[in-house]
Amino acid sequence: MISINGLTVAYGGFTLLDDINFHISENDKIGLVGKNGAGKSTILKLICGLQNPTAGKVAVPSGIRIGYLPQIMEHHKGRSVIDETMTAFADMYAKEDELERITQELATRDDYESKEYGDLIVRLNEINDSLNYMHSESPRVQAERTLVGLGFRYEEMDRPTETFSQGWNMRIELAKILLSKPDVLLLDEPTNHLDIESIEWLEGYLKDYKGSLVLISHDRKFLDNITNRTVEIMLGHIHDYKVPYSKYLELRKERISQQMAAYENQQRMIEKTEEFIERFRYKPTKSNQVQSRIKQLEKLERVEVDEEDASALTVKFPPAPRSGDIAFKATDLTVGYGSKVVFSGADIEVRRGEKVALVGRNGEGKTTLMRVIMRELEPMSGEARTGHNVNVGYYAQNQEDILNKQDTVFETLDRIAVGDVRTKLRDILAAFLFKGEDIDKKVAVLSGGERARLAMAKLMLKPYNLLALDEPTNHMDIRSKDILKQALKSYDGTLIIVSHDRDFLDGLVDKLYEFRDGKVKEHLGTVAEFLEKRRIESLNELERHYRPAEPKLEEAPQKKSASQQDYQARKYVSKEEKRRKNRIAFLEKSIDEIEGKMKDIEAKLQNPSPRDDIMELTREYLELKRDLDAKTDEWVELGSETNSGQER
Repeated sequence: MISINGLTVAYGGFTLLDDINFHISENDKIGLVGKNGAGKSTILKLICGLQNPTAGKVAVPSGIRIGYLPQIMEHHKGRSVIDETMTAFADMYAKEDELERITQELATRDDYESKEYGDLIVRLNEINDSLNYMHSESPRVQAERTLVGLGFRYEEMDRPTETFSQGWNMRIELAKILLSKPDVLLLDEPTNHLDIESIEWLEGYLKDYKGSLVLISHDRKFLDNITNRTVEIMLGHIHDYKVPYSKYLELRKERISQQMAAYENQQRMIEKTEEFIERFRYKPTKSNQVQSRIKQLEKLERVEVDEEDASALTVKFPPAPRSGDIAFKATDLTVGYGSKVVFSGADIEVRRGEKVALVGRNGEGKTTLMRVIMRELEPMSGEARTGHNVNVGYYAQNQEDILNKQDTVFETLDRIAVGDVRTKLRDILAAFLFKGEDIDKKVAVLSGGERARLAMAKLMLKPYNLLALDEPTNHMDIRSKDILKQALKSYDGTLIIVSHDRDFLDGLVDKLYEFRDGKVKEHLGTVAEFLEKRRIESLNELERHYRPAEPKLEEAPQKKSASQQDYQARKYVSKEEKRRKNRIAFLEKSIDEIEGKMKDIEAKLQNPSPRDDIMELTREYLELKRDLDAKTDEWVELGSETNSGQER
């Protein structure tokens, strides 16, 4: 579909991408991975034509529609959330207008045998086929479902886009891209501004997406669950693996290990050969053998070991001084800004040594609670306090407000370091990948990832016993996140963390506080258990929204005429009949969809490919069968009720 041939990108004397080649095929779901600055975003821009290579080319067939979500984008203003999202259907509306125009033209023509008339018929059929695909559901319903999946509430649909933050506007742009159903999706860190539940929804959407996908993400679980191919960029070169991320790590390790073994064997052979040549070089009786060995070495194809970018964080937090049994406690806590209440009536208790996650929709109060813990914000009511001898180390989400842009990297630490730790500042900075001239860089010129690392380095200067970390992994690559996670697991103090990275939280925390609808709820257990519970609740909410409301019979006034009573009865029957018909239509559509899925699975089971998991397919088939039986029984029951009503 899309070919990248001999692509080179160089800036001055630095080569970012060096003669890379790969092909994006139909239905490929590619995870593009590599360290920050390796050139991942550059490749997406090259595919879109937003940037030109130094050499080589990107071949995109004509007619291929590309949907591109960059990390930073322009947001549209002047429309409501739903109206802006509905612009994704502009192409569909244009086709409907064209269909109407062609239909009217055909009605006025009688040159049935002409080429022009035939061309109009062909175009009419093309548009009809395209619209039938697009009209699987009404555009409004598709738009609402997508926006809700990405975290918007129904009551927010009519709010102007400019009243939302950049992160929420990014969700609107993502919704528009998904709804436009492009042939190829290019997504650059789409989860950066999403909460856990929205990430789960997007994951499910992309699993079912029929086109090609190139995805940049530092979320290992997200990559594993969506992609079927991993393209790694390392030191300007690419390595292409036809497997998801975790499997790629295994294969990559095997490849490097095999290369190293072959290299070491060859080096031993070369050493022995050179030793023979040197020993017998001047002996006439061995001259033929010596010349033969020299030619052998000249013709030898040398084994090379792929270069590895071994730079990564090396983090170990200082031992935590002992604190009281309670690290932080809030009772009947209400917090907000001005007259706006963010959450109320919260009871929170974090004990010494616990590792706790704050999760929930963006804007529900997670960062607000962090500000309360740091005494940057006073509660409206209730009580919030840290425990005896608790010393809090804080990592703020917005490093722009915390770091002084005029300081250098070294000065940032030097200004707050005291005592013996001052002699270790260069070692601490080196552990966070600031080496050599890097320590003299101004904070103002640092990338988002570098600022994140510098802010984390500040936490090494003092032995804190409560770490409050607000989205610490947003700009970190996967390897750095893994190292930070292991350091936090080994940390013997208390941890309160805000994060939307499921893989990072998995195995790190065993208690969560969910911020939702102005309340805070405690969940004991793992992130996976919490998500499963929330997924069920979310499905119920969706069903409640799309299911017509049950009619309510109101008590009749004491004095009501017979005609009024008859009217009320007819009105109730009419509403009930409408509800029943809507439900029957919904069931019929659901039954068709389930039967289609079951046929697809039956075809796979009859002729499975090596990648098909027979047990998983069988399990899915049986679940669909149970769902089909239940919906069919309900459809039959509703149908018989309708018939009996007609007979009456």
